[in-house]
Amino acid sequence: MIKWQKIRKKPVEVEAFQLTREMCNKLKGENKGRFKVNIGKHECTIHTCIVHGHVKKIIIPTLEGDMIAGLGDWIIKGVNGEIYPCKPDIFEKTYDVLESEISDD
Repeated sequence: MIKWQKIRKKPVEVEAFQLTREMCNKLKGENKGRFKVNIGKHECTIHTCIVHGHVKKIIIPTLEGDMIAGLGDWIIKGVNGEIYPCKPDIFEKTYDVLESEISDD
């Protein structure tokens, strides 16, 4: 029989930003297909998916395979520098925003 134990996730601080329409429009204008983006000090390769002339989502290659982020989703840099998307409702249940903006340097 399996004995379940109560555990608590360790608190860690990570960096994140929310994907906005303005960001997607900039990505569409500057890049086609695969490109690199700096998130904090981490460089990540992402893909754009253009629907009806507008970027509607980005595709982020991860160790678990390609993950899709749409408008309003959060892009998180994890504790090991990995990049992954998070839906707003999950983000709200899991994270507290500590600062509104941080520097890239």
